[in-house]
Amino acid sequence: MPLVTPFQNSLRFAATIGDGTGTGATFAIAATAFTDDAGTAATAFPTAFNYYNLYINGLMQTADTSSVTATTITIPGGDALNDGTPIVVQFVVS
Repeated sequence: MPLVTPFQNSLRFAATIGDGTGTGATFAIAATAFTDDAGTAATAFPTAFNYYNLYINGLMQTADTSSVTATTITIPGGDALNDGTPIVVQFVVS
């Protein structure tokens, strides 16, 4: 039987597609382009988390839509979206 963490918290970060760089498979947005819930510029994404959710224009995306590291989130093909499209990344941590 898997262990379930009794307490979980989430951290959210917001940016827009226009903050990203690269094209096609290499399109990515740096963690430093995001702001946190307090409106403060982020310095990095969490390195230890249970899972993360990516919302593009308010819609949660499937797991194959992105990959994340402490410094960037990669969204292949994200450069085809409008620069003003909002991006929210939610990390669920214990």
